[in-house]
Order: sequence, then C-alpha cells, then structure tokens
Amino acid sequence: MDNEVGYEIADALGVLLRRTTRERLHRSLTEGMGEGVDEVTYPVLSALARTGPRSAADLAPDVGLDRSGVTRRATRLEEAGLVRREPHPTDRRAALLVLTDAGERAVAELRRRLADHIGASLAAWPPGAAGEFARSLRRFVTDGPFA
Repeated sequence: MDNEVGYEIADALGVLLRRTTRERLHRSLTEGMGEGVDEVTYPVLSALARTGPRSAADLAPDVGLDRSGVTRRATRLEEAGLVRREPHPTDRRAALLVLTDAGERAVAELRRRLADHIGASLAAWPPGAAGEFARSLRRFVTDGPFA
C-alpha cells in the first residue's frame, strides 16, 4: 500500500476525531432525550454502557476528561435517574458509577438513533459497500495502529 492511502485515512480520522464533530453528532443524537442527556453527558453514558461499572477516575481516560469532569457529568446523570453510585468493592474512597434501568433504556435509544443515522448516511452506497466498509473498519480498529 502506498503512503497516499495512509494520508487519506489520517485526514479522515482527523475530521472524525475532532471534538466539534463529536459534539455536533452527540447533540443531534441526544435531542429530546430528556433531562440529563445531552452532548456533554453522552460520552459518560456511552462509556459506562461499553465498559460496565467504573469509578470516575477509571472512566476519565476513556472519555477524555479528568476525574472531576466525569464526576460532574455523572452527577447530572444521577440526578436524572440514569446513573447510580455504588461502593467500590476494593477502594473505600471511590464509588462505582453504574447505569440504572432507565440509563440502560436511554443507551439503547441512543444506539438505535446512531445506527439509524449511520444507516441513512450509507443508504446511497452501492450494494455490499457498506458491509465491506463495516468489516474493514472493524479490522482497522482491532488490528490497526490503535490496537
């Protein structure tokens, strides 16, 4: 493979990973989701769904915030009934952030919205191209430079 493909992928990733790109997507996905769910709290909610119960300090690197940033967002989610705090089993100073049933339902709706959004954007692709892209992207993520 020539370097041009590498540059093209790097440029596309630059756009994809830009904070403003993520915030705009999160804002559209969370519209009308109710109190506590917005583009600011979405990354914490989504990360908890992917990783399971975690402390704010453990979750922070996954969402690109410090512990206090995660804690503030988790407090909003807790006040909305989407997250609860439980004692950490090995660290009495820490609490685990856990999705509630309402939080699980919110995540399911957010994932459905995201899948619909992605599906709609790929609808005009030639038959089979979207599936091939999905398989290639999965391979790139699991075997590529970020693995």
